[in-house]
Amino acid sequence: MSGQKQWEKVENRSITLAKGFQAGGIAAGIKNEKKDIAVIYSEKEAVAAGVFTRNQVKAAPVYLCQEHLENPIQAVVINSGNANACTGEQGTKDARLMAEKTAEATGLKPGEVMVSSTGVIGVPMPMDKVIGGIVQAAAALGAGEEYDLAAAQAIMTTDTVTKQTAFRCSTNDGEFHLGGIAKGSGMICPNMATMLAFLTTDVKIERSLLQELFAEASDKSFNSITVDGDTSTNDTALILANGLAEGIEITRESKYLPVFKEMLIELCQELARKIVEDGEGITKVITLNIRGLTDEKSGRVMALSVLNSPLVKTAFYGEDANWGRILAALGYSGVTFDPDKVDIYIGPYQVAANGGSVPFSEEKMKDVLKKRDIPVLIDLKNGQDEVTAWGTDMSHEYISINADYRS
Repeated sequence: MSGQKQWEKVENRSITLAKGFQAGGIAAGIKNEKKDIAVIYSEKEAVAAGVFTRNQVKAAPVYLCQEHLENPIQAVVINSGNANACTGEQGTKDARLMAEKTAEATGLKPGEVMVSSTGVIGVPMPMDKVIGGIVQAAAALGAGEEYDLAAAQAIMTTDTVTKQTAFRCSTNDGEFHLGGIAKGSGMICPNMATMLAFLTTDVKIERSLLQELFAEASDKSFNSITVDGDTSTNDTALILANGLAEGIEITRESKYLPVFKEMLIELCQELARKIVEDGEGITKVITLNIRGLTDEKSGRVMALSVLNSPLVKTAFYGEDANWGRILAALGYSGVTFDPDKVDIYIGPYQVAANGGSVPFSEEKMKDVLKKRDIPVLIDLKNGQDEVTAWGTDMSHEYISINADYRS
């Protein structure tokens, strides 16, 4: 990444900042008095890229999105409150009906619509409410801060805050934009998380290149976060590019390719961090950096092994610098490394050197562990690559929230 940013963040904006995009979010009654249907619409056909859950149990909307992915896309419809997962043949019909009704309401073809759902698993969709909500949301489309916020609110489940962000890049050839909304709070673990993310951009770009860039950005963001180790049935992240930014085309040879790639990674990472920071019942956010790697893929496996460890998570909740649990989690990750080379730091303090203990002040360490944000560094001393991943502790409150989820 370059040291000098060539773009700026646009506060309180997200998916309708990019030219030609509109959004709407309304309350259809799927959830009690909260917004629960969102529609994102592009005035022009867009190319789409996506990454989806790798859980073998996939919700009906995931299959539909994968089927439509290579089509020109002009709309996305999302509902919260019901996942439409483990709902059999009827769930498939309901997902297709959502695409059809969105197409009718926006003057499109069903194949030009993506569908996404989030909420309780195994419950039939309340399609009377969903269909009415789609009509309302399509009628409520617009661009601007209030429309971004309405869509961001409509995709939430146990989230306590909305998650949205947007960037503007000004160049000699014109402006282009990138914005996104996301949801996720629990059942967060790759690949990807119980998370939905929807991004829009007005650059012109070929679908294959957009897919390649989005997959890499997702690996460095949505696939590098965990709250509880559970992988959802519904994980979906989509990006639409409609090409309405005049004079800006992203190709493999384009001078704007590095800038767009950096923007995309940073925006995905910001949304991913917002998900972790809103994790159910958390008291700590752990930023884990592993360096000295031979490759990034194995590094992510190791990072998630550490961050998913119940013993590591409860140690951080208890504000205990138990570095042995970190080393043990590395050891069962399945990645080969030399334990006798490993250095571990919690905050600014080294707690292990060459796989063994080093003296450190328990009092000073307590001051680090009392904070909400805790950096952890692991050095394997075995290569030049490094990865960063984000996780949380696990509290009594997390258990309470998920024990009562259906009620």
